[in-house]
Amino acid sequence: MLQQRDIGRSTAAFAPDETLVVVVEMSRSTWLIAGLLPGVNRRPLKKLKPDENVLMRLLEGWRQEALAAGRTIARVVVAYEAGRDGFWLARWLRAHGIEAHVIHATSVTVSRDRRRAKTDRLDTALLMRVLLGWLRGEVGHCTMAAVPEISEEDAKRPTRERENLVAERTRLVNRMKAALARLGIRDVNPALRKTAGRLDTLRTAEGTKIPGNTLAEMRRDIARLRLVEDQIAEIERERLQRLAKLNPERSRAAAMVHMLSRVVGLGVETADMLAHEILLRDLRDRRAVARYAGLTGSPDDSGARRRERGLSRAGNARVRRGMVQLAWRFLVFQKESALVAWYRERTADGRTRTRMAMIVALARKLLIALWRMVKTGELPEGVRVRPHATAAAA
Repeated sequence: MLQQRDIGRSTAAFAPDETLVVVVEMSRSTWLIAGLLPGVNRRPLKKLKPDENVLMRLLEGWRQEALAAGRTIARVVVAYEAGRDGFWLARWLRAHGIEAHVIHATSVTVSRDRRRAKTDRLDTALLMRVLLGWLRGEVGHCTMAAVPEISEEDAKRPTRERENLVAERTRLVNRMKAALARLGIRDVNPALRKTAGRLDTLRTAEGTKIPGNTLAEMRRDIARLRLVEDQIAEIERERLQRLAKLNPERSRAAAMVHMLSRVVGLGVETADMLAHEILLRDLRDRRAVARYAGLTGSPDDSGARRRERGLSRAGNARVRRGMVQLAWRFLVFQKESALVAWYRERTADGRTRTRMAMIVALARKLLIALWRMVKTGELPEGVRVRPHATAAAA
């Protein structure tokens, strides 16, 4: 389970004379390593090839250098910025006895100069400053990401892969519709399986057959579409098989998915996404839940100016999109619930602008209600549930 500690500051005592502090600026081709060695006046900076074993040898060399200066290293702290490489290095370092942290990139304050200088050397100096402030326990320097286990990361892959495949399916269908529209052919749905057999009989606005190159392109796109649809069906089938094998009494994730999928209007796909993307995290309170999903506001309150700039969008985009879609579905499937009644009361004027703003508020309230449900078993007021979890995907 992802542990949500006090990521805004360190709660461990920081002894500068016994701690080797290291930051890593990572890229595809090189790593730039900066260190702060107790008893050593210089600030070492080393460029390495991306190799964890070379990094470990460098850390041991710096440890020996501090020992030669008369300081005993009791703690080694390594941090790097979250990015393309993910969390594998932090897990590897922790497995080898090194305290490793991953810094949220958006939590690091940077200069607001119009054309600020940006180099790897300057980035390592900035990371070192914010890491030292975090280690001292000062709030506001940066926040650390919770490092997941590799099994927890792997559990997210089916939902994320399906999301990419659905986007690819939509792209292919839209491209085929556009190709037909250029020829004046309308009222043809390329997503239907029977469309492939009708291509030879379709006629353009001029009464001619579809041109040869366009026809060949359409057939290739249809073949890609069939492959994507088969892969989506395979992911959904494997998910149901996996949930059927897991024991909800032993698997916390499976228990959450089974509980959520009992709610009418909330299918297995959405339940699986919510469980692995947010609900398995040990979030502190309802504000942290809404903040992680990016469903909080971004006020512009300075001097006499008082305005709201909309959603912060600083959290998990998958959860945010899924919850807004689920909120719209709730209006259809949960008409008797207290949450839907709350929404209806505040959108009685029927204005589109009001409805669009309030659907986000409903999504936030609904997410908090589902979080409470999986934590305490408290069912949201008026929400209808199925007797047993079904295999419906939504």
